[in-house]
Amino acid sequence: MHKHKTNSTLGSKLDAVSKSLKQSIKNLDSYTHVRGESLYVDDVNVRQGTFHAVVFDSPKAHGKIKHIDYSKAEALEGVERIFTYKDVPGKNQIGGIIPDEPLFAENDVHFWGMPIALIVAETEFIARKARSLIDIDIEELPVITTAKQAKANGSFINAPRSFSLGDTENAFKDCEYIFEGETFSNGQEHLYIEAQGAYAEPLENGNIKITSSTQGPTAVQKTTAQVLGLAMHKIEVDVTRLGGGFGGKEDQATPWAVMVALATFHLNQSVKLILNRHDDLRMTGKRHPYESSYKIGLSKDLKILAYEAEFLQNSGAAADLSPAIAERTLFHATNSYFVPNVTTTVISCKTNLPPNTAFRGFGGPQGMFVIESAIAKAAHEIGVSPRQIQEANLLDENDTFSYGQIAKKVEAKNTWHSAKKIFNIEDLEQEVEDFNKNNSSFKKGLAFMPITFGISFTNTPMNHARALVHIYLDGSIGISTAAVEMGQGVNTKMMQIAADVFSIPIEKIKIETTNTTRVANTSPSAASSTADLNGKATLKACKALLERLKTVASEDLNTSEDQIELKDEFVYVNNKKSNLSWTELISKTMLKRVALTENAHYATPEIHFDKTKEKGHPFAYHVYGTAIITTTLDCIRGTYEFDSVKIVHDYGKSMSEGIDLGQVEGALAQGIGWMTMEEIAYNDDGKLLSNALSTYKIPDIFSVPKEVEVIPVETDGNDMAILKSKAVGEPPLMYGIGAYFAIQNAIKAFNPNYDLKFHAPMTPEKVLMGLYENN
Repeated sequence: MHKHKTNSTLGSKLDAVSKSLKQSIKNLDSYTHVRGESLYVDDVNVRQGTFHAVVFDSPKAHGKIKHIDYSKAEALEGVERIFTYKDVPGKNQIGGIIPDEPLFAENDVHFWGMPIALIVAETEFIARKARSLIDIDIEELPVITTAKQAKANGSFINAPRSFSLGDTENAFKDCEYIFEGETFSNGQEHLYIEAQGAYAEPLENGNIKITSSTQGPTAVQKTTAQVLGLAMHKIEVDVTRLGGGFGGKEDQATPWAVMVALATFHLNQSVKLILNRHDDLRMTGKRHPYESSYKIGLSKDLKILAYEAEFLQNSGAAADLSPAIAERTLFHATNSYFVPNVTTTVISCKTNLPPNTAFRGFGGPQGMFVIESAIAKAAHEIGVSPRQIQEANLLDENDTFSYGQIAKKVEAKNTWHSAKKIFNIEDLEQEVEDFNKNNSSFKKGLAFMPITFGISFTNTPMNHARALVHIYLDGSIGISTAAVEMGQGVNTKMMQIAADVFSIPIEKIKIETTNTTRVANTSPSAASSTADLNGKATLKACKALLERLKTVASEDLNTSEDQIELKDEFVYVNNKKSNLSWTELISKTMLKRVALTENAHYATPEIHFDKTKEKGHPFAYHVYGTAIITTTLDCIRGTYEFDSVKIVHDYGKSMSEGIDLGQVEGALAQGIGWMTMEEIAYNDDGKLLSNALSTYKIPDIFSVPKEVEVIPVETDGNDMAILKSKAVGEPPLMYGIGAYFAIQNAIKAFNPNYDLKFHAPMTPEKVLMGLYENN
């Protein structure tokens, strides 16, 4: 059962949201989704004669290409052409942060699945058959698959980064308790419903249009232009929506789009490439595995006085977004706690795996898991409940983060204490205790998981967006932004903004596709910033149009502008309805030759970060929350169920509670999956073993919590969020980390001799071993 309560003490939250913003709290895409009418790349009506492409990739993780024979494949009837690095007219390079990733392998291969060639044929079936006819000889070289191996071999992506606050060396001298340990958190497959894909078609004058399943249309445009040796204005990128992204299409949608554009460039014909699931799993990067170590020091009253951590990030064979992800790990290394003395270091390790990439949380979850593990270890050794340490160290107003930002409008304690009160924590803990006393083969475990997550791209220049708003002659509205709809409901929120500003039905508003010719030079839809950035730009554009409309209305009605208000499709003067309707106002505005189009730009104010000092104010605001997770463990089989997840979440002033609740529930399930069952496995040769849904398990309807209860915390919201409605895409994923510790607490209840381990995911196999070790 899933609940979304707003009890009497929190009911005022709903009252603060305007009626117009409440006209639709459902994701407006849902209607076409459930009817199978929503359009994706594979639904594009292709031109007659369109070719289909398949990627030929490396069958080895590391080696030198000695010889490739394409002759049999090229001779196959229906094969048009096979493209390699030799056919690239510009730069054979797709690396963004660091130019270290070729589009096609040249002389060496660096991971199993690395693209070597693109086979273009009349049908996908023919292209796949041709792929099986290619002979390749690779001289194998040593393979590195883990971050520790990479560190031992001096194999790194870039230089290490460190954040520090206070003086940990001296602080440890004053600690009553000091503990050290190691942790491991595995990768995670994005497993978006829609696999990677793109469709390119030639336009006149050598222009190319790409329909891409990407979170970053500008990145696709820029990289394609670079590879083809063209100016960016020759490349148009269009995105209708994604069938899921989760970060996996922020950077890694780019190569497939570039490949089809390259083929179209040479053939002057449309080319389509849709990866099948096995190709997608094999060729694309995952969430970064981390091998980390920590040292934590506490006072007698359980205050964390000092904390040190080293994070070894398994970046894969190329940088991709690893440096930025590593940075966010440092930003979130202390989670919801104030620690006066901190030293954290992250090392991006180069291995022979597909380049790992963005995933919901973007390095933050990996950092949070380590400090939660350190707290669990300390609590176990001291003999106290982990929540005593958690509660004693929660962030407060004006505390300083290790990166220099001062915490403002802090809701960490508010969500924590609200959760304890609303969910009657004493009763919950007593229920667990009583159950464990009365059952020998089943044990319950309970854990608290607070979260604090910063909202903004940590690369300050990326925090900007634009919106293009047209009001048409009949009063209908078209909106173009850089926001990419991928299931998070951002289209609905953009429409709600316009509907609120103009006080018209949402049915009169249309969100256009995301297109680089209408809104250029954009940041990707990522970092939980899409609604804030694009929503603020949309709001700015709508307000500018509103002022023009008020001027026209005041002139027509012979009154002052400050007396004018638009409400329910009519002009009101001094709160009284006039005879001037919305559509008539638009007509009069057009006759007066007043612009009914506005292009607005928004850049997040106040934020900054100096990487030379590793200090600044990188986040517009933080999202806070507290989850209480309860699990029941079958001590015979090692399996477990999640009885409930009870959450008090900081939505700010939610503008679409239905959408935001869906994001919390989805992120929670994904976080639990990462911590419990989703196990990425490569063999020592760098071959992916978890390469199908039979070998890679994600949460299904039978494995999600039996009850999810989400309560909005009482809060004034934050002006830096769009309409004070805080970002909700990434923060709730971290609630899932608590699932690991709930399970571990259940193991401890069964086996007092269990040695705590912090090796995620906590699969049933690991549980079973833990239940009976040292017995």
